Amino acid sequence: MEHILSLRADLLERGDKWENPTLERYLEALASWLAVSPNWYRNFGQEMPTGGDWTLFARALSAAVVYE
Repeated sequence: MEHILSLRADLLERGDKWENPTLERYLEALASWLAVSPNWYRNFGQEMPTGGDWTLFARALSAAVVYE
């Protein structure tokens, strides 16, 4: 919950810096990032959590701020 509130505060403070400041664009970026997230983990020499986990969810929420 803390991470989501932090993202909200960042949007309110620096939304003009976000690549995806609208809900529509944010959700589209979130879905896109999740689709390629195995590559992100591979690029960082990590194994993607099987079935996902809270870290993956938080990382996906953060990635959707800037993902194109």
